[in-house]
Amino acid sequence: MNAEEPEGTQPHETRLNRALRTLLHTQRVAALGTLNGQGKPFVSMVPFAIEPHRGALIIHVSQLAPHTRYLMSDPTVSMLVMQAEVPGEPVHALPRLSLEGTAARLMPDSADWRAAKSAYLARFPDAEMMTHLGDFSFFAITALAARQVAGFGAARSVAPEDLASVLKPR
Repeated sequence: MNAEEPEGTQPHETRLNRALRTLLHTQRVAALGTLNGQGKPFVSMVPFAIEPHRGALIIHVSQLAPHTRYLMSDPTVSMLVMQAEVPGEPVHALPRLSLEGTAARLMPDSADWRAAKSAYLARFPDAEMMTHLGDFSFFAITALAARQVAGFGAARSVAPEDLASVLKPR
């Protein structure tokens, strides 16, 4: 704790970090970009959760899905998390985060897998039965670079420490 902060208070959070935190903690779906065996892009929709201790986005995907097979052969990913469109508002200013990262398949019953499952089920309790299906795996997406658009004229590259801080609960 900073000596200038009263006990029990949170450190100051910038407006852009607050907007990024809100986006990541309120939106539950992302566009996931993977690379197929020929290096061609493939984009799909995935629900995601946040595992704050690892500082990762968690997805739970079936090996029957093309994106899962692509992840298993090349862990390079891109994700887009975007606020839903609001009728009457300009779409060019929609808050969004694009990130580049790597995906790691979590081994069943490992500590990381249990943490991912807990975070995922906290966000998607109705998916509990899918965690028992053998063809589903948890993947942790670790961001290597990120770009935030918080509105028209409010864009920035997100520093890794800023992204890590917004993935943790306040």
